[in-house]
Amino acid sequence: MSKKTKLYIILISVTILGIVALEMSKPKAINWFPSYALHHKIPLGSYIFNEQLSEINNKVVPLDRPPFEYLKQHDIEGTYLFYNGGISFGKDELNSLLSWVEKGNTLMVAAENFETALLDTLNLKTERLNPLDNFNNEYQVQLVHPALNPEKTYRYDRPNEFYYFSEIDTLKTTVIGLIDTYREDHPPLKDALISGIKQPFGKGKIILSTFPQGFTNYFILKSPNASYTAGLLSYIDQNRSVYIDTYYKNGKTFYTSPMYLFLNTPSLKWAYYLVLIGALIYIIFEGKRKQRAIPIITPLKNQTLSFTRTIANMYYESEKHKTLSEHQIQHFLEYIRTTLHLPTSEINSTFIKHLAARSNNSIEDTKTLFACIETLTHKPQISATELKRLHTLIAQFKSHNQWKKKRT
Repeated sequence: MSKKTKLYIILISVTILGIVALEMSKPKAINWFPSYALHHKIPLGSYIFNEQLSEINNKVVPLDRPPFEYLKQHDIEGTYLFYNGGISFGKDELNSLLSWVEKGNTLMVAAENFETALLDTLNLKTERLNPLDNFNNEYQVQLVHPALNPEKTYRYDRPNEFYYFSEIDTLKTTVIGLIDTYREDHPPLKDALISGIKQPFGKGKIILSTFPQGFTNYFILKSPNASYTAGLLSYIDQNRSVYIDTYYKNGKTFYTSPMYLFLNTPSLKWAYYLVLIGALIYIIFEGKRKQRAIPIITPLKNQTLSFTRTIANMYYESEKHKTLSEHQIQHFLEYIRTTLHLPTSEINSTFIKHLAARSNNSIEDTKTLFACIETLTHKPQISATELKRLHTLIAQFKSHNQWKKKRT
């Protein structure tokens, strides 16, 4: 490893350690996710509400199953409490809940807005509260019952969208809560917008609120806001069981991802990130080739033919015509054995006939070729003209070979 590479690694390591130190020293960011989950201690969870309600009423039962399924399988009585940013039951589930309320039970739902079917059933309409002069997004709520200190207002200063009941059935509906923008010198909300209503339904009753934030840790822990939540719960029968829904919640009741433990614990999270960064550095520096590139070596060419021609020219120029003819005759006989598959141990008329047939030559041309071979074989010396004639006859003989044509 070169000095330059080592220097890069040291600089990157120091930079990473510096980033980690800065991140570890930073205060943990507040999680403002509106989970409304009973076990969440974040500002918009409802851990405090669950603890306080359990102390007041020992008949609190959290339910993590759909209401339609639970009411079908269990015969329960009391109050069914729902609160979340948004809740939509659906036709069958809503009808199941309404039938349950008609038997003398209480349905309490707190949500930012409600499904149309529920509003139509109770002859209600909602609209979004969006005043132009509320630059700080601060609101205040109030309970109107004389026994619940109706002169007192409760402040909520988190930005959000709020809804109110713009139309109600005045013959059946009782207003229990109001909402309006917050001002320092604001008087009690005598003519403010309606945020909570109560309406009888069969032998039971339905309570709706457009302020689910009243059940969150952030709202309850700010004094005296807990009185608002307690006053809202005073409309339900504390002597009967209270079933708190945990199915319709934004926050999970359990975590299915195995990475949650790592990413939710700062020390484990940064250990995980360091492992990833270390792996990346290893890939960058150690993933390179540690040796020089192997050069491409061009394979040696087949010089057999050139070599043969060179040797033949050497023999020819030295006038060793007899030796060349012997080599050429031996090569031709080897050609007959390997290509035409005829034995050359005995050359007679039968051999001549079969060879002519297989090589697509005439018997006369074949006899002429082997007569020339016979003559040159018994001569002690031959001339260049005789050598050329032998070469020509062999070349002409091979040119008629139909097997050779098919292979080429």
